[in-house]
Amino acid sequence: MGFYESIKHGATTCMPLSRGTIVYCARYHHYCGAILKLCHNSCAMPKQISPKELDSIVEAVRSFPNGGGIEAIHSALEERIARRTLQRRLSLLVKQQRLIAEGRGRARRYRTLNVLNAVIPPLKAAFSGETYIPLSHEGAQIQKVIRAPRQRRHPVGYNRGIIDAYQPNQTCYLADQIRDRLNDLGRWSDDRHVAGTYARQIFNRLLIDLSWNSSRLEGNTYSLLETERLLGHGEAAEGKNAMETQMLLNHKDAIELLVEQAPEVGFNRYTILNLHAVLSNNLLADPQAGGRLRTTPVQIGGSVYHTLEVPQLIDECFGRILTLASRIDDPFEQAFFTMVHLPYLQPFVDVNKRVSRLAANISLIRQNLCPLSFLDVPIQAYIDGTVAVYELNKVALLRDVFVWAYERSCRRYSALRQSMGEPDPFRLHYRKKIKTFVAEVVRGCMDKQRAANWIALMAEKEISPNDTVRFVEVVETELINLHEGNFARYHLRPSEFLDWQKVWS
Repeated sequence: MGFYESIKHGATTCMPLSRGTIVYCARYHHYCGAILKLCHNSCAMPKQISPKELDSIVEAVRSFPNGGGIEAIHSALEERIARRTLQRRLSLLVKQQRLIAEGRGRARRYRTLNVLNAVIPPLKAAFSGETYIPLSHEGAQIQKVIRAPRQRRHPVGYNRGIIDAYQPNQTCYLADQIRDRLNDLGRWSDDRHVAGTYARQIFNRLLIDLSWNSSRLEGNTYSLLETERLLGHGEAAEGKNAMETQMLLNHKDAIELLVEQAPEVGFNRYTILNLHAVLSNNLLADPQAGGRLRTTPVQIGGSVYHTLEVPQLIDECFGRILTLASRIDDPFEQAFFTMVHLPYLQPFVDVNKRVSRLAANISLIRQNLCPLSFLDVPIQAYIDGTVAVYELNKVALLRDVFVWAYERSCRRYSALRQSMGEPDPFRLHYRKKIKTFVAEVVRGCMDKQRAANWIALMAEKEISPNDTVRFVEVVETELINLHEGNFARYHLRPSEFLDWQKVWS
């Protein structure tokens, strides 16, 4: 009897074997006899796996929305690796819960994580039983400091050093693993469509969710159902003050701006100033302050933070923030950077946080990622995270809010999108023209005969000859399907729709 080594992955175990016994090598999945010693030398030390190699495999799998077999994934990889190596890497990614494996043998397929299967931690009780999001260790420590009585917190001013030290694509508020997870959850499997396509698919739901939740975080008392009636039918809720109604209507206009102009909006003065003008419409004591940087001091209620007061410095820092944001490549880092720095600077006399919440959606909408609508975010958690940036210059608590809220949004809109079909490329291409034609017919109170003649005439003038027949069909179909629950998408007033209905029917 001799002693041979039975070799396992990354380790060896001695056991008595008769001469000539063939030993299975678990690392390289082959059998070693005479070359046992050679196999031992090559197997004893485990090989370090590059994270980039694993990331490239995940990206290859993502190109197969319904799952791909190992041969298809192997062909999709830019850098070739051995098939058996790929098999082991796929198994590892399944163990890490970055991929899902379905089927067995030759029928086995791999796909990226479906958000509907992702576990999103529920709200929990915090101080005095209030609901609160789950916190990281760092976020929990910050929460304790921020919850201290105001008298025990030291007054602080604006720290210009934070934006001076930030280096786009080098400094990161969101760790790599957080950005990877959010990307897996929010990425649309097909990114060939024009900017804003994802948001347009879920537009009606997004319009209500984001308008209501962003307003709710400002203390607006409209219920979700009351918000639906207001935005869908133009009916203000009884017992609500005019400012609450105006706030919601302003959100509607701002969201429409971001979605309809998705290819053009960005982190620039035009977008952010106009976003503020829309969100603050009819809400400011000075009507001319809408869309303008402030020239007067502002105070932050409930905080010991003192904002910048010199207009030239406000303008300079505002420009610096936009420059940095526009240079960030990752859409989630870009979104969170905006949520941190616009409220911290307070560039406007009011409505700063509302601007930051909608501006955080710019990069998500443009890159066809799931939008962020702040579903179910507790008001106090959001306030605590924002105040922590003001007073401590720490982002961990607000980051916990951002990540939890985004995962929540992904679950909602992924489920909604999976119940829908793919968007029609023709309708996407002519979406603005379709909307314009429908609105003109309604505002002109055209009956069916007059509308048919007008649509055919105008389509012949404005639409490509190859597309004219299809375009007329689409517009007429939209008019036939127009009802009280969807006319708002064409920027029509209830009175305009009702007047048209009388002659149309």
